[in-house]
Amino acid sequence: MSLRNNIINEDFLKINLCNVFNGKPYAIIGNFPYNISSQIVFKILESREIIPEFCGMFQKEVAERICEDFGSKKYGILSVYSKAFYSTNYLFTVSPNVFYPKPKVSSAVVQFIRKKHYKLACDEISFFKIVKTAFNHRRKTLRNSLKVFNLSDNLREDSIFDLRPEQLSIENFVVLTNLIDSDTKNLILGGKRSK
Repeated sequence: MSLRNNIINEDFLKINLCNVFNGKPYAIIGNFPYNISSQIVFKILESREIIPEFCGMFQKEVAERICEDFGSKKYGILSVYSKAFYSTNYLFTVSPNVFYPKPKVSSAVVQFIRKKHYKLACDEISFFKIVKTAFNHRRKTLRNSLKVFNLSDNLREDSIFDLRPEQLSIENFVVLTNLIDSDTKNLILGGKRSK
């Protein structure tokens, strides 16, 4: 397809990605501006139904966070959100020496390939909220960082709440989301909090 008449001069963070090719699936490849690269990833994740693959160059530190596994201090919101729906591959590092003017940081290229089963076995809105809340207080155990959800005493005694967010895999966060949603539903339906 010719690029003629197909160049879209718009703010990537504001464009509706589903309308770019009339709802047809497509891949994204880019040298993402480092100051908004995380926002670009979050934007693409919102349209993951039509984007089976994307690849981009990031600041090396951000690339490492994206690809990090649980149990590491670099593992965080960006890691969890990305890995929940895509397999992330750290392809290679790009030296500052290949640019002019030479930047102060190294870069890296990361490939994202959407998982075959990319729909979570939990409420995704709750999942995003719980992950974000947990990592906003990453040095605290989940028992303390998730107090805002007004958890029952019975649920708070579950061993998962002894952990810190970086100790949880994607599957653990899915389980946690279902536990909290079930606990909240019991409250709404009139269930009494244990004392």
